[in-house]
Amino acid sequence: MTADDGAPLRLLAHDADDLAVISAALQDSVTRIADIQWDAASRQLTIAFNRFRWEAPGDHVERVRSGLQLGYVQELKARKMRRDGGDAVVELLALTFEPGEPPGGVVTFAFAAGGDLAAQVECIDAILVDVSAPWRTPRKPEHG
Repeated sequence: MTADDGAPLRLLAHDADDLAVISAALQDSVTRIADIQWDAASRQLTIAFNRFRWEAPGDHVERVRSGLQLGYVQELKARKMRRDGGDAVVELLALTFEPGEPPGGVVTFAFAAGGDLAAQVECIDAILVDVSAPWRTPRKPEHG
């Protein structure tokens, strides 16, 4: 895939370097609290995002619906995230990985306004997939 072919993004992560690529692709993505789902029985965290398409060509300002699934999640902790705010929208700043007992550790989702999710994982096993066609958006994220 090239950055200008419009093909859906499909990324896998099995180590911290791979996760950094997914983090870059998800920078400035937005999601509703209700679109964050953790299934403790299957140990999977799934989040639906409206992802800003940083890879879009030229002056295209687009978003696309994307799904991220993180596997082998042993525990999930939230900080400064309203559990009752299902329609509340949060903006993802970055994903980071703090190694623990190899190959596990903690994947942290850092959101604007100071909220975060910390997923204790047995190992890094993540997939990011675009699931819709891109649409134009009036605003491009700006970083000061």
